[in-house]
Amino acid sequence: MISVFLYFSRRAMDKFEEEVKELIQTKGLAEAAAEIKTHLDKQKNIPINIGITGESGSGKSTFVNAFRGLNDGDEGAAPTGIVETTTEITSYPHPHHPNVELWDLPGIGTTKFPADKYLENLKFIKIDFFIIISDTRFRENDAKLAKEIQRMGKKFYFVRSKIDNDVRAEARCQKSAFNEEKTLNKIRENCIQGVESQQVFLVSSFELHLYDFHLLEETLRKDLPAHQRHALLLAVPNVSLGIISKKKEALQSQIKYYAVLSASIAAVPVPGLSFAVDLTMLVTVIRMYQVTFGLDSFSLQNRARSAGGPLNDLKAVMKSPFAGIEISKELIIKLLSTSMVSVALMAAEEGIRFIPFLIPAAMGVSYLCTYRALNTFLTMIAEDAQRMFTKALGLNTSV
Repeated sequence: MISVFLYFSRRAMDKFEEEVKELIQTKGLAEAAAEIKTHLDKQKNIPINIGITGESGSGKSTFVNAFRGLNDGDEGAAPTGIVETTTEITSYPHPHHPNVELWDLPGIGTTKFPADKYLENLKFIKIDFFIIISDTRFRENDAKLAKEIQRMGKKFYFVRSKIDNDVRAEARCQKSAFNEEKTLNKIRENCIQGVESQQVFLVSSFELHLYDFHLLEETLRKDLPAHQRHALLLAVPNVSLGIISKKKEALQSQIKYYAVLSASIAAVPVPGLSFAVDLTMLVTVIRMYQVTFGLDSFSLQNRARSAGGPLNDLKAVMKSPFAGIEISKELIIKLLSTSMVSVALMAAEEGIRFIPFLIPAAMGVSYLCTYRALNTFLTMIAEDAQRMFTKALGLNTSV
């Protein structure tokens, strides 16, 4: 056991020094940890305000719901219907990332919001960018709005909604002569006639994994300032394996910061403090992983309803212990206890941190424990998200 401890302590210190040496040398451990905590807290609260607009009945509210991972009719969903249901400016925060808000704006050209007064009603909201939605071609009011948005120095994006309806209708009409790619190109060309050259994204709010939603997401992130890209990525629904992989990479890049926070606590010789703080931090971070990848109970039920299959069919493909359950300290302790090395490392850390000349080793061990645990659990959750996505596609296909 001693040889195992010494081996991992050396590895821990090597990694610890490699990841944070410069920061700690210039700031000191306490100040470096404080700055890291501030940075992580800021990242969780970076605001993004998205304005969803267009003519009445174009599917704005359904898009707002789909973007936030909700089905129409869910608690907190924007009301939808065959008539205009948005009569005033309404904010809809993301259920798991409330720093990202979608503003459902009344249809442009309605009696209460005539086109020429539309943007005046939005002056009190700091919209970062606009998504202009139409279920047909983009009309005069949409073009006017686009010009006004440009005058404000804001970006806008055209989304052609309800594409699934058009594709099905065209397939019924053309039968064996139907070609989906030609149909989609024809829709693109048709819906921006009369509008200055502008990319249009074809979207079905009921089937976000199809058509252009992934391109819209990539474009939005590319156009956003660097500090907002991470926040948007975590909030967008898991509509492709690519998005799931990008989320994992983004979250993996933060693990070293949590590990430094763990190490900074290990430097303080208070009995039990390091283990208690590490557990609390692990629970908080893993809960965030769970909801970001849609493995919490609410998201799983929504995914099953959207896929048109039983919830148990989705759960059956998952291998981690995190699917649809409450993340607790007891669960994390149980999972950590399955690894004798992790238990030995934590026990060793608690012992050696009270010996002054061994405190750096305790910090390295704490760093390694947290780093390894978060990497392991993140990988498990991301892989389950990929399995669930693939299974849900199969359920959709079979309906």
